[in-house]
Amino acid sequence: MIEKTGSVHWQGAGKKGVGKISTETGALKAYPYGFASRFEGDVKGTNPEEILGAAHAACFTMAFSFACDKAGIATSAIDTKAAVRLAKQGEGFAIDRIALTMEATVPGIDDAKFQEIAAAAKRDCPLSKALASVPEITLQATLKNQE
Repeated sequence: MIEKTGSVHWQGAGKKGVGKISTETGALKAYPYGFASRFEGDVKGTNPEEILGAAHAACFTMAFSFACDKAGIATSAIDTKAAVRLAKQGEGFAIDRIALTMEATVPGIDDAKFQEIAAAAKRDCPLSKALASVPEITLQATLKNQE
């Protein structure tokens, strides 16, 4: 079993409070976040949705590469973006959509097999499974020309 940790230190009340996010590896170390970076577009900090998107994109990309490997097909390059939408819901908010967009260079594969492996990776990656309560998780997978 593998267990990884992330932590937050928060100071202050509500909208005026400020948090600092850290990860076990130090990839994020006391990185700031707060109301402005989450809801007002302040780019001096991060937010939970951005971090979730990066994690989902990373997990899906690895799952796709490993699935290709298992099928005897080597991936050359994969670029994935996950857009996480936080929507007003009643008095609060909910993540109602995650849109995965992937472009990959995978020599020796046709588009049908590429789409099949991509859909399975989306379904089977651990973060997709953990996020199963999100009403809509989409995938747009594009096989790039292998000139």
